Amino acid sequence: MSILKISGLSKHYGEGKNRIDVLDNIFLNVEEGEFIAILGFSGSGKTTLISALAGLIKPDEGGVIYKGKEIDGPGPERGVVFQNYSLMPWLSVKANVALAVDQVFANKSKSDRQEIVDKYVEMVGLTHAGDRRPTELSGGMRQRVAIARALAIQPEILLLDEPLSALDALTRANLQDEFAKIHKQEKKTIILITNDVDEAILLADRVIPLTTGPGATLGEEFKIDIPRPRDRTAMNSNEAFIKLRGEITDYLMAEGNKRRKSVEVTSQAPNVVPINRTAKLPNAYVEAAKSHRENRYMEFSQIKKVFPTPKGPLTVVDGFDLKMNKGEFITLIGHSGCGKSTVLSMAAGLQDATEGGVILDGAHVLQAGPDRAVVFQAPSLMPWMSAYENVMLGVNQVYPNASKAERREVGEYYLSIVGLGDDFHRSAADMSNGMRQRVGIARAFALSPKLLLLDEPFGMLDSLTRWELQDVLMKVWKQTKVTAICVTHDVDEAILLADRVVMMSNGPNAKVGNIMKVDLPRPRSRKMLLEHPDYYAYREELLEFLDAYEGGADPGEEQLQQIQQRRATRITRQGSAEDAA
Repeated sequence: MSILKISGLSKHYGEGKNRIDVLDNIFLNVEEGEFIAILGFSGSGKTTLISALAGLIKPDEGGVIYKGKEIDGPGPERGVVFQNYSLMPWLSVKANVALAVDQVFANKSKSDRQEIVDKYVEMVGLTHAGDRRPTELSGGMRQRVAIARALAIQPEILLLDEPLSALDALTRANLQDEFAKIHKQEKKTIILITNDVDEAILLADRVIPLTTGPGATLGEEFKIDIPRPRDRTAMNSNEAFIKLRGEITDYLMAEGNKRRKSVEVTSQAPNVVPINRTAKLPNAYVEAAKSHRENRYMEFSQIKKVFPTPKGPLTVVDGFDLKMNKGEFITLIGHSGCGKSTVLSMAAGLQDATEGGVILDGAHVLQAGPDRAVVFQAPSLMPWMSAYENVMLGVNQVYPNASKAERREVGEYYLSIVGLGDDFHRSAADMSNGMRQRVGIARAFALSPKLLLLDEPFGMLDSLTRWELQDVLMKVWKQTKVTAICVTHDVDEAILLADRVVMMSNGPNAKVGNIMKVDLPRPRSRKMLLEHPDYYAYREELLEFLDAYEGGADPGEEQLQQIQQRRATRITRQGSAEDAA
């Protein structure tokens, strides 16, 4: 039986030249007890849609019908969880949940209301933290409070607007399991907005992409016929999951291509000097990047890092040991707190090692320098400067013996290759997050670094933009073959980029837990990975490794070797099956 209907819903903001059509003619029937995931990307109107379903904004046309009656505002039958927690910082966990309970159930006794609060605080696993304030909680715990508060008003429909997008991979996985449990136990109708394909397939009965805006509408529907409960690791051996994941990803990539083609057709090219788009590297870059060392080009030698804390010394990394060859691309993956970013900071010279040493091209790393370029989550551009000026800040320092024309060639070449050939003179303040990160990538490569360090460079971006920039990064890396280390929480990103994936053990006292050589052909693309028969074997190994270390566990060498062996056996089996066919 249908519990919610979206009928011809459209919404715009602004008027005249400033008018932006956000949503256009959206129709959807939601059955009682159904779990629907809507895949939406930046600028597609997903928050506008969830706000309309919650009754927080009024559509221009059409409407939302709940149990046969059009909604005209918020109601307790629709609980909402947004990406930001909106908790009262001076109130405890239980008091934050009680705010909603006291308002909705004012006619119940104080003891009954307290019983409701206790039930849902326990459901999200926060009984032990019931008296803590939000400032004493992690991001994942704060989001659990927001979920408990939404559930405690006992809504018939739970509306979730990217509630997990700002969380690390482990916390996100744990809360995904919470949503699956809530859906089963509470029999809730749930509508989830997400930009994560795996999250959508793991949780939903139906997955429906929201097309790219302006004027976004619901696209092709994908029904998830995978039995519950669904295990995120085991699904990598499930043919239905592999097929479905490929179909949804292909659909989204096609939508992204439509968006880019639309922008290319309708955008007026700025009046800028034409640039040389040849694949030949600038001479100044080639000269600056020369080195005679190939093997053991980059070395971490028994690195230890201790931080002082009010409770005494904290050893974050202990015995981290790794050798890299020139031109190798390494990805670092592991749970939050395992010291990935600390290792990267020591390689950059931003922090000193307490013991051991970092050696680059035969020289000890003792301080920061332009021979090591770093790309962070936020690119830290000068907002009043243009893309070109931001890149040239470093170029002018790194190439003192090059002519002005040669330096200009370097800056223009890298801005062009990251897709900003027509945006040289646009200010950073006028750019999207994705465009700013493109500038950050261009700036890093333009320094002709001996070592490129990337600290979750796409962590703040939606999936579609992330995919695009991964392709950009691979394109530029193919040209330069710079030695690179990338910290990531994303299993797919780790495999796509790397020659070897270095998996770190849990912190404190973290070190190298396992190293997986990625024997997949280059150049790589997301589409190629999805079609390669060995890809899901690599993916399964990484997920199994992360599972082995979940919750602070310390797996033994035998267990880690068994995980590696399962991947090798699967690849061998798949190869034999192909040969037989």
